[in-house]
Amino acid sequence: MAVPKRKTSTARRDKRRTHWVLEAPAVVKCSHCGQDQRAHRVCGNCGFYANVEVRQPAE
Repeated sequence: MAVPKRKTSTARRDKRRTHWVLEAPAVVKCSHCGQDQRAHRVCGNCGFYANVEVRQPAE
């Protein structure tokens, strides 16, 4: 069975993990009510998407 001959150094290990970072979701302003929302989703405040009412807003 293959076994590492030497311990992997922390620098080598961390270089491999540089791309494991989380990215913040894209946040834009709603074109109808101006509230912050996730991009390409129906606004939770007014129910509009691309200036078209998709659903009734939650009261």
